[in-house]
Amino acid sequence: MPSNNELEKGVLYVVPTPIGNLSDITLRARETLENCDFIAAEDTRVSGKLLMLLGIKKPMVSYHEHNKISEGKKICGRLKNGETCALVTDAGTPAVSDPGAELVALCAENGIKVISLPGACAAVTALAGSGIPSRRFCFEGFLPENASERREYLESIKYEKRTLIYYIAPHDLDRAIAELSGALGNRKCVLAKELTKRNEKYFYTTLGELPALLAAADPAVKKGEFVLIVAGASEDADADWKQLTVEEHILSYLKLGMTKMEACKAVARDRGRPKGEIYKIASEMNIETDG
Repeated sequence: MPSNNELEKGVLYVVPTPIGNLSDITLRARETLENCDFIAAEDTRVSGKLLMLLGIKKPMVSYHEHNKISEGKKICGRLKNGETCALVTDAGTPAVSDPGAELVALCAENGIKVISLPGACAAVTALAGSGIPSRRFCFEGFLPENASERREYLESIKYEKRTLIYYIAPHDLDRAIAELSGALGNRKCVLAKELTKRNEKYFYTTLGELPALLAAADPAVKKGEFVLIVAGASEDADADWKQLTVEEHILSYLKLGMTKMEACKAVARDRGRPKGEIYKIASEMNIETDG
């Protein structure tokens, strides 16, 4: 059926692509890819395969984490000259845990119109199939790679009451589950594997039981891409630290392996008090620890 989705000149179109099943491409997305002047792709090889399957031939430019500054300026220049660009990522919605977000921001700063199309998104797909409350949720993307940053982050979301959504690469699966379980406790969770693909699978379980569930499954189950949905903290989840003195609160974080500075930041965040005030209390405790 023909559509009236004629492209506007000088516009950046944010175009979701299938996360596995080619049939999930929308009619509007396909028309945009067919009629734009050029495509900005995270990986031109991956997007090239998709275009080939769709029977579309279109000039592509590479736009990714390592060239986003230089290429972003070039793309904006072409848009200002009246060309239309379709921004795509390897799979799913561009600019969601993706360098495309910076191109969108750059366009907005330069007065360039951005039109975002609806379509496939692994985070929302997994959430909808999880059965975990979805009225309020946080998309957290990938866990920080740096161990210290990751530890501090995990403590920062310990009392988050909204449902949490994570992307997890297969080589990080065991570590991510262990660290989330250690920080959040035995929360209800759902692990979604290879969404929309032939080996799609949902594990409905808890963070504490998930490792054993995966260990008992075929080793091949750990291959692929994952989305982890974790239930938020209960309403009284922060009751434990409220029973502690500031000093005891600091020590509780130090026992988890945090440095003094990290522990003070965590306590200040929990209690809504200035970091300097908490650090002064910690200094008076004569804590022997780095940081």
